[in-house]
Amino acid sequence: MNLAVKLLREFKDRDTRHKLKGYRDKAELIRERNLEAWDDQRLQTESLRLKKAAKSGTPLDGLLVDAYALVCEAAKRTLGLQPYDVQIMAAIALHEGFLIEQHTGEGKTLSAVMPAYLHALTSEGVHVLTFNDYLANRDADWMGPIYRLLGLTVSAVQAGMSLSEKREAYAADITYVTAKEAGFDYLRDTIALDEADTVHRPFHYVIVDEADSLLLDEARVPLVIAGEPGSSGNDGVRFAEVARQLEQDEHYDFDEFQRNVYLNEAGSAKAESLLGCGNLYDSHNSHLLMSLNCALHAELLLKKDVDYIVRDGKIELIDEYTGRVAENRHLPDGLQAALSAKEGLQAKAGGIILGTITLQHFLNLYPKICGMTATAQASAIEFEDIYVLQVVQIPPNRPNIRIDHPHRIYTHKEAKRKALVQEILYIHLTGRPILIGTSSVEESDMLAEALAVAGVACHVLNAKNDAKEAELIAKAGEIGAVTVSTNMAGRGIDIRLGGGNPTQAEAVAKLGGLYVIGTHMHQSVRIDNQLRGRSGRQGDPGASVFFVSLEDELLLRFGINKAIRGLRQDEVLGESVLHSKIDHIQRVIMGQNFHIRQELNGYSDMVEDQRRMLYEERLGILKGETPMSPSEQRVRLYYIDKFWADHLAYVSYIREGIHLTSLVNRNPIDEFHAQIIQAYELIPAKINRESANMLAKLGGSNDSAKWEKFGLKSPASTWTYIITDQYKQYLQNPGSWTPGTIIAYWLRKILSPVFGWSKF
Repeated sequence: MNLAVKLLREFKDRDTRHKLKGYRDKAELIRERNLEAWDDQRLQTESLRLKKAAKSGTPLDGLLVDAYALVCEAAKRTLGLQPYDVQIMAAIALHEGFLIEQHTGEGKTLSAVMPAYLHALTSEGVHVLTFNDYLANRDADWMGPIYRLLGLTVSAVQAGMSLSEKREAYAADITYVTAKEAGFDYLRDTIALDEADTVHRPFHYVIVDEADSLLLDEARVPLVIAGEPGSSGNDGVRFAEVARQLEQDEHYDFDEFQRNVYLNEAGSAKAESLLGCGNLYDSHNSHLLMSLNCALHAELLLKKDVDYIVRDGKIELIDEYTGRVAENRHLPDGLQAALSAKEGLQAKAGGIILGTITLQHFLNLYPKICGMTATAQASAIEFEDIYVLQVVQIPPNRPNIRIDHPHRIYTHKEAKRKALVQEILYIHLTGRPILIGTSSVEESDMLAEALAVAGVACHVLNAKNDAKEAELIAKAGEIGAVTVSTNMAGRGIDIRLGGGNPTQAEAVAKLGGLYVIGTHMHQSVRIDNQLRGRSGRQGDPGASVFFVSLEDELLLRFGINKAIRGLRQDEVLGESVLHSKIDHIQRVIMGQNFHIRQELNGYSDMVEDQRRMLYEERLGILKGETPMSPSEQRVRLYYIDKFWADHLAYVSYIREGIHLTSLVNRNPIDEFHAQIIQAYELIPAKINRESANMLAKLGGSNDSAKWEKFGLKSPASTWTYIITDQYKQYLQNPGSWTPGTIIAYWLRKILSPVFGWSKF
């Protein structure tokens, strides 16, 4: 097996070397197309020639050398940027549909301009998907002069734009937009009753920036468009009070990784007594059981200032990958209500879901996709499995000389905290800039307080203010700077030594460059590497180190603290076996998360297939491809939307309880598919029946006022939000049910009614 793996690795390495040689050769051809002597008008004439060739059907491969040479010259004239050979190589790989790994500071933004320009020559539109609104606007403004010199239009979509503004932005040759906003706009288009109310063109070519964050970490996040939310009442308070009266071990247990919490037999009996509901596991009590599970999850597993904050009387969820407040993020309704009840807040219902799509399914709507990131290789298998995207590692322009020190491992959190503060103080006294990546808002605030006591001033980045944070990050390389950040994923800003001042940069380089400190290990080695990669850009000196405690949540899940048999010491641990064990834990968790994503795919893929079939019919009607009168068009669109919304509600209902089928040796996903297929097959008949009834009432009238009188109109208002789907997985995953939980379940479910037992 080891030999097979070695041979496969050697084959892939040889294939990569072959690709890179081909890219270098082509980059040399592009370099030889020296256009310095051409004036701007001649560049524009050449660009127009390429555009005509592309629109007439000439393959883009044949236009690449000329197109990229134009972009290189335009970049030099407008921005003073001369693309490196490795940037041109990256641009060629992007055109070929690869996911490129390009180190931080190597100029991904400029690399993306070349394939964006090439594919925009067909006038079918190119989307560059970014991580946040700030980056979309910044990159469109920054790279815009290149496109405009070559006769193309460029725009950026921002949240809050009017319908007409968005339509105009998407009509540009190149559009910079966040993945989420593009997805939300697509959902809005899917419920439009008039083609004039849609904003997207047919999808063509997409370049995904921060690809690992968007294609993996955020990929399973369902985007939702719903009717106006209403109040959900105070039922959550009742279950929160029950949950608070239950005791660990006596009434509930956790799974081995502390991801789930389960009632045991005594806990079920206690809950039944407090709720006065009889057997909690009877089918008519399933809603009570789910609500109680949500309350337990909110009370015991969701931590304030780690998973969420409370601000201005509202719950604001924290993105687990960036450590910042996640805009428009919403838990599944039951869990959101439970969390509100925990904090004593009035819960708001999500409203009727009108449409939903995951980022993964949205991105798969593009015929051609490519991406770029600084950290892809660690998840190369997953990219290929989910998106059929192969990773190509682009060599750096200058060798990376950053020193990555081994983890410093401590027995307990307090020892780690003291050592961390001492290290920061010691380094800070030399004037060397320090960037510290923390695990949560809570930790970043606590560390800032400890540093203030030690006399070290620092900037703390843990809010949702991308423009201000970008400014602070850009200064993080200045002499004496100490920057504490919840996470560097998706920041999109280079940290230049000396803040860009050449004299100061030289002084910082002599001090050893930017010193990066991680205060914890993340679930994914990719996120750790994103933090490390902020140091050592473009051949700069730099260093990184991670401080780890055996009491850190990630390690506690695996019981690694037991390996030291109760030892507590302030000094760093030196056992090499701990380093390999910690690396193994990180690989295991990455594998678990991969499995979770695969399992979630099994549930959502079928629903997406159904959505696409129905939407294809809907789109034909909306565009007038199906001969109908205006009234027939309006009626049919209305009922397609109504019954799809009903179907989504049914899908959600089935999904909540489907995991129980695994306890009777039936595959939950197969059972889920069978039930939603059966339900979906009834939709066409319902649409036909109700449409015929409504058309009879209308009497063929095309009067829009009469349509509105019968309710044939769009929702008065809609809102969009994101469901944090991993919590739903934790609530429903039967794979980690303990044997005791399963036995208790069946004792109550089967034996109780047989023998007439109400309690044990």
